[in-house]
Amino acid sequence: MQQRSDGPIQYTEYFAWDAPTRWFHWINALSVLGLIGTGVVILNDNALGLSASGKIVLKSIHASFGYVMAINLLWRFVWAFFGNRYARWRAIAPGGPGYPAALRGYVMSFLSGQPQQYVGHNPLARIGVSLIFLLLLVQLATGLVIVGTDLFWPPFGHWFAQRVAAPGVDPAAVQPGASAVINEASYQAMRAFRGPFVEIHELAFYALAVVITLHIIAVVSTELHEGGAITSAMFTGRKILTRKPPDAT
Repeated sequence: MQQRSDGPIQYTEYFAWDAPTRWFHWINALSVLGLIGTGVVILNDNALGLSASGKIVLKSIHASFGYVMAINLLWRFVWAFFGNRYARWRAIAPGGPGYPAALRGYVMSFLSGQPQQYVGHNPLARIGVSLIFLLLLVQLATGLVIVGTDLFWPPFGHWFAQRVAAPGVDPAAVQPGASAVINEASYQAMRAFRGPFVEIHELAFYALAVVITLHIIAVVSTELHEGGAITSAMFTGRKILTRKPPDAT
């Protein structure tokens, strides 16, 4: 921990985010941005006049971003058991001994104009981060079903292909748009099954877009009101604070 004086203010540097956590953050940001961009186009494919083949290509790109997001997210869940103290579940998930008091204390300090500075996530941010994780997990689960029924990609694609393949047809021959090798009744039953997953995926998409927007606003607001080099800390791993953080070692 390094200290220096800058007039009457004392600055202290704390190590907050380890390298795996920082890598997760930026890979997640890029993959989710790709998912949102391609998702918006998919939702408006008819208005944009996309061809059938164009839709398949776009869905393939969207699904590829989804696989990156899924692997990255699952890795982050594992790292939450092994990372440094600020990367672990007890520093991310809201709850645990003393959390309600910590949340009240942070909110009151923020309203007073002298907000507490945290090395890791402050108590309010823990709610936001957990909500983002939950929505990403919903997108992961529903997305895997959708890509399995739409593009017949892993991990469920082969199983769905077996269900809809016409008698005597190798399931490997079942591809998007290959109506000649598909049992129509089985295919329609599969489409009915996937319907609720598509609806949940779309609703969670809108919710995630809103929550991410609020997350960015919260980061900017916290940076302006509390300082701490929050944004740069996701590159360097280090925060520079002017007050003793409640979660410091």
